[in-house]
Amino acid sequence: MKRGWHYLGFLGVSIALSLISCGKANMSKSARPEAAPRAVRVTRAELRPMERSLHVVGTLSAHDEATVAAQVAGQIEQIRVDLGDRVTVGQELALIDTTSYEALTRQSAALLAKATAAAAAATQSLKRVQDLQKDRIASLSDLDLAVAEAGKTAADVKAAEAADAIARLDLARSRVHAPFAGAVAQRIVSGGDYVAVGTPIVKLVKLDPLRLRLEVPERESVALRVGQRVRVTVEGDTNIYTGQIARVAPAIREANRMLLVEADVPNRGALRVGLFAHAQIIVSAHEAAVSVPVKTLIVFAGIEKVVVIKDGKAVEQTVTTGRRGPDWVEIVSGLNAGETVVLDPAGIRTGQALTIEPPRENLPASQAETRSSR
Repeated sequence: MKRGWHYLGFLGVSIALSLISCGKANMSKSARPEAAPRAVRVTRAELRPMERSLHVVGTLSAHDEATVAAQVAGQIEQIRVDLGDRVTVGQELALIDTTSYEALTRQSAALLAKATAAAAAATQSLKRVQDLQKDRIASLSDLDLAVAEAGKTAADVKAAEAADAIARLDLARSRVHAPFAGAVAQRIVSGGDYVAVGTPIVKLVKLDPLRLRLEVPERESVALRVGQRVRVTVEGDTNIYTGQIARVAPAIREANRMLLVEADVPNRGALRVGLFAHAQIIVSAHEAAVSVPVKTLIVFAGIEKVVVIKDGKAVEQTVTTGRRGPDWVEIVSGLNAGETVVLDPAGIRTGQALTIEPPRENLPASQAETRSSR
């Protein structure tokens, strides 16, 4: 019986000691001070002038295209160009029976000379008859005949001049010339072929500048103006080509609610007709937008956030970013200009107490060195 009492007494003492130790642990836990606020550097979201552009796609086409056809009939004596050849304005492309047209020109020139001589003789004859008629030597009928002959020969001269002009024009047209500088896209006939008036000979395309056709969505079309710059890139080419909006359609297409726009793009030789192109239309070169330094962003699982300070505590805010520079990023939504954001926010949790470090340039040299070495 005594052993039982001794056991119960020992058990009671053990429980009491345990309660005392737990009480001390709880007292020490409740007495533990809160973590000190973390000192952070901050900056403000600011308005930065940025370039605003529209990203669209389009196709490069020739600025001008022409199917050069025969303007006179005859046999092709010579074709002086072939597929892909570059041509200049006025360059000879083909010769059409030039020997025959040269002969016709010489003939028309001779006929003109003959008519001119006859007209000169008739004029002299008329003058003599007029002088004789004054002296009552020539009759009125002689005068009438002289006047008629002079008029007839003058008309013959005009007809001969017209025929000579046509002959010279046909001779010029027998030498087919390029209407503009470009390249041969297709050679249609060969030497020895007989061509009639209107027969296609070659197809030319103008390659500088090229015409870039773009379709802009209706909601973006109100910002477009003739003269705006366009940056153009194509697959497989690292060069960036610069052009400008040259033509804007007067109406939006009802079928797809798109506005057709054309830009002229100078061609340094690498661009080709038919290439698919990506274009940036510079709508505004200096449009103010909210921006923050790149090192204020936290990116996790594709979500971008910044940390702001409210009532001395950290608060995470989800943001949507846009354009980027070497050390800044545009904030499209989620942050306003003038708000304070934390620099280098890694490891900061929402609700964590924060204090703001003074700018380093205002710190004593010893403190600045200490903080920069952390």
